[in-house]
This record gives sequence, structure tokens and C-alpha cells, in this order.
Amino acid sequence: MQKRSLGILVCSLMLVACSNSESRYSMAQDTAPTRTPTPAEILDPVPRYEPYSRQGNRAYSLRGQHYQIIDNVQGYKEQGIASWYGRKFHGHLTSNGEYFDMFSMTAAHKTLPLPIYVKVTNLDNGREAIVRVNDRGPFHPGRIIDLSYAAAYRLGVTETGTAHVEIEVVTPPLAASKEVPHSSTNTAAVEQLYVQVTATSSQENAQQLSQQLAARHQLNATIVERDGLHRVLLGPFSELEAARWLDTLTEAGYSGVFRTQESVNGTEAH
Repeated sequence: MQKRSLGILVCSLMLVACSNSESRYSMAQDTAPTRTPTPAEILDPVPRYEPYSRQGNRAYSLRGQHYQIIDNVQGYKEQGIASWYGRKFHGHLTSNGEYFDMFSMTAAHKTLPLPIYVKVTNLDNGREAIVRVNDRGPFHPGRIIDLSYAAAYRLGVTETGTAHVEIEVVTPPLAASKEVPHSSTNTAAVEQLYVQVTATSSQENAQQLSQQLAARHQLNATIVERDGLHRVLLGPFSELEAARWLDTLTEAGYSGVFRTQESVNGTEAH
């Protein structure tokens, strides 16, 4: 009787342990979301300086494998297999303590410091995207990066499940706004380079778009009113950044985007 009771107790403890280990996620298998990302959700984030997070940047071991965080990422490149993750992990904490958003341009890597920006090139179709790495993984042989659903959608990986990719660490450029020379004898506004995304008669629509772009991609989105139209401008940018954003916005489905020199005194969304 004692042996039978002990056996029941052991089984009960095992069931509790199993249920606790699985309780973090409500889904057993990962799946795609019920909608596709919007054009604004698959825009490249603008690389900017960020201090490494306190969480997720120590050496660790998993499944008998030891992982050492890379100290010097200057010029870092790597080729391998990319996969993606979505609904199962949506809303859960990433390795650096943020909440995973499958509609943000983010990714997971096993040993790059967090957070960091990388350019991902799909070697199977030539598509490129910038992603912000804020998580650890993937822990499958041969895979080097796990893309958010939005990033995978942008790169065409959702169609195939996995893809051969090259990743390259992107060093954030000096902010264009900090490169503008200041003069104590000249207080006139300085013209800088912007990209106009849209012009609309609806102030509400312009504000909604500018706030969405600013929040998701860590950039300045400015609204300038002129001749009854509310113009949404991104920037200021360097020549190279402006050219890249023109390509990115066009690819994302925004028609009629163009570069413009402006001395802006509008409403900014940060």
C-alpha cells in the first residue's frame, strides 16, 4: 500500500513538473498570425546606438552546449539557415526582457550581444531587411537566426519556412541631426534631407501614420502643413540613408515617396 501511494505521489509530482514547464506558452505548436503585416510593420528599423541590456548578455549553456557572447562584432558576418517564430511566442518576454511582437522587425541569435541591428539577406531570392536582435535562438542544428513573422514575411521566408541567409552586423551611423553645424551668428533654419511618405488632407490620418512609423522604427516622423495638406516626413537623413529609405518604402507599398530638402518646423512624433 505504501509502495502504491509512493508511486502515485511520484507520478503526481512528474505531472506537475511537466505542466509547469509547459505553462509558459498557451500553444503547443507555433503558427502564423491570422493576418499579414501592414506596410508600416515591415519597414526597416533605423539602426541607432543602444547600450547592451542587463539581461541576456551572459554566457549560458543549453542542452549540453555552451554559448559565449561575442565581444567584438565589428564587421561580423555569418551565413546559414534562417527560420521564423510567431503566435506561440507573441507577447512573451524575450531574452533581454522586452515583449516579443511578431509584427515588429526583430530576430533572435544565439551569441550576438543584445540588442543589436543586423542586415539579413535572403540568398535564395535576394531580398534584404534590417532587423533588431533582442532574443536568443534558434537552437536547431544549422540555423543561425530566428526571424519575427514580420521580418520573415518581408524576406519571403514565410513562404518556404526556412531560407539560406547572410547576416551582417550594422553599426549605427552618427545621427544626421547631430551632424548639422551650429553657428552663433546664423540663427536661420538649416535645410536637411527628408523623405516624404504621404500628403493628406486628413490631419488625423497623418498623425496616426507618423506615430506608427516613429514608434515601430525608432525614427523621427514629422508632420508639415502646407497648402491644406499634412505632409508626413521621415528624417533628417544622410544621402545614403535617404536612398535606402526610398527603396524600403517603395518595396513596402508606399507609392509616390520622394526625397526633399526642408527646413522643418513641424510637429514631431517620437
